[in-house]
Amino acid sequence: MRICALIPVYNHEHAIATVVQQVLAQGLPCILVDDGSHAACRQVLERLQAEHAETVTLLRLPVNQGKGGAVLAGMQAAMDTGFTHALQIDADGQHDTNAIADFIAASQMQPDAVICGYPHYDASVPRARLYGRYATHVWVWINTLSLRIRDSMCGFRLYPLAATLAVANKNHIGRRMDFDTEILVRMDWAGIRIVNRPIRVSYPLDGVSHFDALHDNLRISLMHTRLFFGMLPRSPRLLWRLLRGEN
Repeated sequence: MRICALIPVYNHEHAIATVVQQVLAQGLPCILVDDGSHAACRQVLERLQAEHAETVTLLRLPVNQGKGGAVLAGMQAAMDTGFTHALQIDADGQHDTNAIADFIAASQMQPDAVICGYPHYDASVPRARLYGRYATHVWVWINTLSLRIRDSMCGFRLYPLAATLAVANKNHIGRRMDFDTEILVRMDWAGIRIVNRPIRVSYPLDGVSHFDALHDNLRISLMHTRLFFGMLPRSPRLLWRLLRGEN
């Protein structure tokens, strides 16, 4: 196994240096995907690459692709470089990087699985965001006919690259805030094991959110609709997995 950290970055110049330092302290090299950031953020990313030339790779997307597009571009670059697994982590500092060792250990035990974080929030979490997540949780449980995915929206997870890219290349998957949920559901449909691990989450170091309440909620609603109709022909197999105790 060769594991890297994969961090999609869009205008998080105030937090990203701290996140990179914390990840490097855990012994992981980093691939930073600049998703069309503005000049101030680009300069910070260039400085980080120059300061950590042996452990930080900068991949620049000239036009913003959205979180999912940035993650997939980073995954392909990671696999092309020889990595087998990538730990996705958000650039705003919300995730506790002390969990990295636990996720790596879980992946070493089950290298074909996705090690997926489910958040333990502190008092900084906005209540509207916390409660709003449950609508997605319920739809994911419906669309997998299981509780195998405990939280599909947490951006801290360790992917097996070959299996993930195979699923992404075979299916239409949302490239923005709908990505995190849809890739997990489709990997579950493909029979890839989801291992749920806790991760402490705080909101956030730089106070920047790129969630568009109108457009991203519309994308997520369309995604759930698309997944529901994709679940229907798969329901006999999913029910068989449920009967076998894969929940």
